[in-house]
Amino acid sequence: MGILSERHQNELDRAILQYLESRNLKQTAASFREEVNFDGSSDPRPDGILEKKWVAVIRLQKKILELETRNSALEEEARSNPVSRAAGAVGDWLPKPGGHFALTGHRASVTRVSFHPTQPLLASASEDFTIKIWDWESGDLQRTLSGHTREVKDVDFHPRGEYLVSAASDLTVRLWSTEEWDKPGYNGAPIYGHDHTISCARFTPSGDHIVSASRDRTIKIWEVTTKFCIKTITGHSDWVRYVVPSTDGRFLASCSNDHTSRIVDFKSGQLKTELRGHDNTVEVVEFVPVNAYQYIRQWTGDNDTSTEPGAYLVTGARDKFVILWEGQGGRQLKKFSHDGWIQGIVFHPSGKFMLTVSDDKQLRVWDLTSGRCTRTIEAHDRFIYCIAWTNMMVPSKGEGGKDAGMKRANVIATAGVDRTVKIWMP
Repeated sequence: MGILSERHQNELDRAILQYLESRNLKQTAASFREEVNFDGSSDPRPDGILEKKWVAVIRLQKKILELETRNSALEEEARSNPVSRAAGAVGDWLPKPGGHFALTGHRASVTRVSFHPTQPLLASASEDFTIKIWDWESGDLQRTLSGHTREVKDVDFHPRGEYLVSAASDLTVRLWSTEEWDKPGYNGAPIYGHDHTISCARFTPSGDHIVSASRDRTIKIWEVTTKFCIKTITGHSDWVRYVVPSTDGRFLASCSNDHTSRIVDFKSGQLKTELRGHDNTVEVVEFVPVNAYQYIRQWTGDNDTSTEPGAYLVTGARDKFVILWEGQGGRQLKKFSHDGWIQGIVFHPSGKFMLTVSDDKQLRVWDLTSGRCTRTIEAHDRFIYCIAWTNMMVPSKGEGGKDAGMKRANVIATAGVDRTVKIWMP
């Protein structure tokens, strides 16, 4: 009994027959067709499918060899210095100057990056109208997604990795199935409803909805299954640059050219808090993770004991400041500065550090136990537009090499006007 199912066997027969015919081996193809008793069409799939599969196998073999080599080196290092290796596995790793490699291929600025939640994949959105999918371990380009007809402004993976969502200047949000994106001619499912450039699109933590922000001054909430808009939220008086849900999905935070950020209730769309303090366009807003609260309270003197998502937020603006806010009352707690527009903010998995990127070409690391900048890296040659830290979980080792459960992988991506994506890892 063969190891292939009947459907897979038929697909393989078609691919082999197609390959023989493409090589003009007509007699061999006819003999093969007769031998396997194949009476279907020889080309229901795109040209070169067998060659593509073969190249994929070679790529996987190469990757396996590289991983085996890396694993051997790590095992040797662990044997020679188990204590330091274990500390490195659970320590507060931070990017260092030169500690990166570059992914190149886009023909214009890279506007946003997003990590797949469970696989070593990274999506990059660009002003060249495309989205590229990379293997961030090997640096290989896996595929290019085409479908948008203007600059792609944002990209975000589904919490379970089933979909990718993108937003663009062509007035569409596109939903891409990760199961179908290799099919010929596949260009995602366009979602229409905004009246101007869409600058941001994000999945909610449940994965059931998409939230989008637009230059038409609105935020829209879409059902993933039906692609219907179920709510339109207004309130900003100018271009809405960014929107992000809280980790529990109860709130949305947005920011705008009107110099404000707003926190609204996800279900009702009602305003909870408006944050005023920037004197220029606010480019980015993020909820502070709960595990960072204890460190912030050490030096701000804030007596709030809440452990709910939304207690604190940070915003970054063209006035070159990042502001830390109290979520409930909208009180400013701290300002952090760059020498250019603030474009991206992420938090260390431990909650102890905040990382920011800016048009000043720098990546800065802020110690949230003191509120001070502890590291400045000249990360790119031109303006930096985005930063992301993977949510992919990997095994963690404690003292003596003991199993310490799972932790987020130490992998960061940055990108910008220099058309490159840089991967930072230990």
